[in-house]
Amino acid sequence: MITINIKSEADSVKGHGVLSAHDEQLQLVRSTLSDTFEFYDNTNKTCDITHFQTVNFTYLLRFFIYKRHGSTVAHVHFLPETLDKSLNLPWIARKVFYWYLIKFYKNADYLVTVNPYFIKAIGRYGIDSKRVRYIPNFVSSENFHPIAESKSELRREFGLPEDRFTVLCVGQLQERKGVIDFIDAARRMPDSEFVWAGDFAFGVISSGYSSIKELVGSHPSNVHFLGLVEHERMNSLYNLSDVMFLPSYDELFPMTVLESMSCHIPVLLRDLPEYESVLLDFYLKGSSNEDFISQLERLKNDETYRKEASTMAERGANFYSSGRISEEWRKFYLEVYNSRR
Repeated sequence: MITINIKSEADSVKGHGVLSAHDEQLQLVRSTLSDTFEFYDNTNKTCDITHFQTVNFTYLLRFFIYKRHGSTVAHVHFLPETLDKSLNLPWIARKVFYWYLIKFYKNADYLVTVNPYFIKAIGRYGIDSKRVRYIPNFVSSENFHPIAESKSELRREFGLPEDRFTVLCVGQLQERKGVIDFIDAARRMPDSEFVWAGDFAFGVISSGYSSIKELVGSHPSNVHFLGLVEHERMNSLYNLSDVMFLPSYDELFPMTVLESMSCHIPVLLRDLPEYESVLLDFYLKGSSNEDFISQLERLKNDETYRKEASTMAERGANFYSSGRISEEWRKFYLEVYNSRR
């Protein structure tokens, strides 16, 4: 039996995609690959493969131990350019952390990215692209799925108006997530409800903290900031919505998009090149708030179009099925193990 230790301290900060990605991946491989691999979660045990989901300094200090006993894999959830748009760090802290981040990636035997678009970007830091593999994120249909309760009942549970077209966004409160665009769209659609689930996961160093904090305190009455919603309630939140609208300016492969698709909820995103190779034709897109509002109005008033968009999302969920993604992990872990032998 090949042993694999998956290391992560993503749970030290709640409400971000790396934590969801770790939990979903661990659940997937444990439930589907136990015939070949024995998985450990955050143990100090040395294994054939040590897979890092986060880039903690204590991990780097022990790299020589992990590499002496097996192979190492690092998950690339972010790069310096993506962090630049998420965190507002002092220049010296930014310089040191970015140097450290690339050093961490260079020390790993293999890297995994959730979006093939970033393989070339990783290469620009002097990392051999032959060491990088693309394996997409995954969401279990056990955790996220359509439910029988009516939208009205679910909205009542969250204290939302029961009979209004409801637009949902799930994400951290950061400038790059398009919070300002989201609020602007709400102002221009006063007869619809706009719901944002998520908070400032990184506190005052979150990008745009001051301006967004001010907006959250003085938003239109049809905007609802729910803060951090417990993971167990997120399936209900997706199901009460008519559309998941994420106007983010920069992403790799958002877990929230997969979660929405698993609930067969239409997805409306900014037209970003990063999405093209992973989301294909499973989502609606726009380049400006005029585009977004046009799409939202059509979803609101055209039931046929809304059903077509739901079918697109459902196809996306089926495309990223557990069977397909788990076999990607099987193939990759065997490659890593056999390359050392």
